[in-house]
Formats: sequence, structure tokens, C-alpha cells
Amino acid sequence: MNKPIPKSVAAVDLGSNSFHMIVCNLVDGNLQTVDRIKEMVRLASGLDKKNYLDADTQSRALECLERFGERIRDFPPESVRIVGTSTLRLAKNSGQFLDKAEKALNHPIHIISGIEEARLIYQGVACSLCSNANMRLVMDIGGGSTEYIIGSGDTPLVKESLPMGCVSVSNAFFKKGVLSKQAFTQATLFAEQKLEPFQKRLHRSHWDEAIGASGSLRAIDKVLKAKNWSNNGITRDGLELLVAHINQCNHISELALPELDPERLPVFAGGVAIVYATFKNLAIEKMTVSDGALREGLIQDLLGRIYDHDIRSATVQALAERYHVDKEHAGHIKQTIDYILNQLGQNFCPSNNENAVQFLHWATELHELGRDIAHSQYNKHGAYIIEHADLAGFSRQDQILLATIVKSHRKKFSLNRFDDLPPPWNTDAPILTLILRLAVMLHRNRQALKLPAFKLSMTKNKVYLRFPEGWLSQSPLTHADLSNEFEYLRAAGLKLDFA
Repeated sequence: MNKPIPKSVAAVDLGSNSFHMIVCNLVDGNLQTVDRIKEMVRLASGLDKKNYLDADTQSRALECLERFGERIRDFPPESVRIVGTSTLRLAKNSGQFLDKAEKALNHPIHIISGIEEARLIYQGVACSLCSNANMRLVMDIGGGSTEYIIGSGDTPLVKESLPMGCVSVSNAFFKKGVLSKQAFTQATLFAEQKLEPFQKRLHRSHWDEAIGASGSLRAIDKVLKAKNWSNNGITRDGLELLVAHINQCNHISELALPELDPERLPVFAGGVAIVYATFKNLAIEKMTVSDGALREGLIQDLLGRIYDHDIRSATVQALAERYHVDKEHAGHIKQTIDYILNQLGQNFCPSNNENAVQFLHWATELHELGRDIAHSQYNKHGAYIIEHADLAGFSRQDQILLATIVKSHRKKFSLNRFDDLPPPWNTDAPILTLILRLAVMLHRNRQALKLPAFKLSMTKNKVYLRFPEGWLSQSPLTHADLSNEFEYLRAAGLKLDFA
């Protein structure tokens, strides 16, 4: 392993209710938490009916991120992971906000799917909670979504993410803080309806212990203990008493619950309704609460990347196996790509992006993914799967990047496809794709024959490819393929000079 080990690592979770940041020192491979920062931003409250994030909420969020940025702005890129969740998945103008947010933090922000969020939450819980249970249910209530995971040890086995959170439910059923028994019943019914399709899969019969991992669940746990309604986690009996108390109040200002943070008050009833519905639907009697959550899971995932145990590589391998990709053929192409990269040198990408080679290798392993569906336009089928599948470890941006390379590795080559990729990928990805295209083309016969010692170089708009004298005249099919590639690249304003 050549890359240096950072002295400190940081993770930031841009949640729909709160923004969280954790900073840890790495000492002999062990984590020492040195800083935790949490600010309640309520991003989900800023979404209008058309899912646009309003200016005031964006401004409030950016002020928070400026403070976060002061702490991590100078961290090396490989030592920081920042993710956005439910609200940023939904917001139609999230790109506009992310541009400003990334400048405030000086680090990229990756939007993750609900299923990836669930995986990371489970990872955070597993590393922070000692449990002897064979199977555990983990529940995490965010501002806009709630995740449910069943797992054993460090391994999540069932992952679900439902579109309901403490902010969205509170805004929908307890407008301006107004409470009523009818409103709480409707909120609970709404949550039960969301849970209903997953009730059988997540039921008590499938696990031994229930664990809660979010601010809402910690707040409920503290309230129940302070009121002596429960002395050991969240219990069904304790919840019944809490719900009865909420139903006696006409406004959140009347709740007067000990140990309840005033900042939590506006979204507390929505969180309780989700928990109450979950206990009823899944036959839960008791739930303990963990300190670990998404941000701790992000740190664990980051450590995997630092110490060469990147789950994304395992995900790519599993996906290739699932769709019966020809591994031997992909391996030959990968060898040729490495041969090309060795000629181009370390600065083959304008940004000298150290992740570029890794993404190119993943694209090589997956470029024939779509053949398992249909041979015709298999590059498009493969790209669709890569973009829309739940791929552990990959963000939405990562998947779009891989999908774009795979889609563009054959036939028409359009530079416009890369315009919407975030920097530096908008300039790096076309180069990666050109390298993959040429390597795939040189192995079109799919035979394990060794290629000649060709030479390849690239400028901004031109690719030079030279073979040993006489080789092309003895390889008419390769010559024909190169002639076709010449036309594809010329249509994109590029020139392939081969001989």
C-alpha cells in the first residue's frame, strides 16, 4: 500500500433534520474521537410542495457548513466523507445547493440512496454496540426517512428505507405544533401504511434484539427514563404512557417533558408516531438505544478505503458474478489498460485524480454487464443497471460516473454525456472512456493471444496509436475496427491517428 495513512479522519452527515460531524484521530489503526458537532438545520422543512429547497433553509444550512468547514477545510481529500440523505435525494434544486455547500466545506458531497444509508447506519451501530444477539433489528429515524435493518454481527442482511421521518411527519400531521388525539392517530396510521409491505420481512420473529439509532429514539429513551415510564430502553408500556400524555395536550408547548431538548420539540411528536407504529406493526416490546449511527458508519467505511478493504470492490465483484460477466476476458482488458496507463504516466488525467484508475478498473469489470440481458445495446443495459441498482459503498454520483463510462465504451462517443458529471470527472471521464474503448476493441476477438508491443499517447483532441511494422496488415479485423473507431471519434471532434 503506497498511499499515506492520514492522522485524522472526519465524516459529515447532512441529514434532513440535523447536520452531524465527527472527527477522529487515527492512532496505530485505532480511532480516537476528538470532536463531535451537531446542528439542527431541519433541511426537510425547507422543501416546498414541488420539492424545491427554499432560499432561507439553504442559507441556514450553508451557515452551518461554513462552521463545519472551518474544522475540516484543510483535511486531505481521502480523509473526509460527506454524504447527503433523504432531503437532498428529493430536492430538485439540490445541485445548486451542493455547489455552494462543497465550497463551504472544501470537500465533495455525495448523495447516497436510502439503502446505502441503511447499510452505513448498521455499520455505525455494529461498531459501537456490544451485543450477543444472533440477529438484531436496527431502526433509525431521520428527518425525511426511516431505515430498518436486520443483521448479524457486522453484516446487514435486510435493508429497507421508508419515506417518512420526524420532520416530514410532524409537518404533515402536527402543523404549527398543534396536537390532538385524532392527528396522532392519523400520523400513526400513515407510518403503519408505509410499514405494511415490509411487516412480514421485519417482524419480531426474524430477530432477537431491537436497537434504535437516531436523535428521535435517544430523545424518547431519555424522556421515558426521566418520567420513570421505563428504566431500561424504550418499552411498549412506556410508549403507551407517552402517547397518552401527548394525546392530552393541545400544543407541543404543553408537553413539558423532562430531558427533552427544546430544539427537538417541534419534531418530537412525529418521531413518537413512527416509533409507536413500528412497535405495533413489528411486535416490538423493547428497544435499546445505540450512540452509533450514520456518521460512525461513514468513519468505518472510510477506514476500509484507507486500509484497502474498500467495500465498493466487493460490490463490483458480486455484481459481475450476478450478471455472469466473463472475468477472464475482463482481466485481459484490464492488463491492456494497465499497459496503456504505464505509457501515459501518472498525469494521464488533467486533475491527476488518484481515484481515476480505480474507477477505470471497476468500469472494465462491469463493461459487459448488460450482455446477460441482451447482446444488442448491451452497453446501455449495463449502464442502466449500474446507475439504478443499490450498490453498497457507492454514492449516486459514483454510480452515474460508472454508468456513463460503461454506456460510452462502444459505438457512438458523445462528449455531451460527460458534461453533467461533477468536476474533475467531467474532464477525466472522457479520457478514461477512451482508454477503455481502445482496450476493449483490441480484445474484440476474445482470444488469450498476447498483443504486440504497441505505443499509445494522447493530447487534448488526438490519440496516437502505433503498432510494430506489418502487424496491422496481418490483422485486418483490428484494422477495420480501428477505422470504425476513427469515424466514431471524428464525429465527437477527436482524431484517432493509427498505423
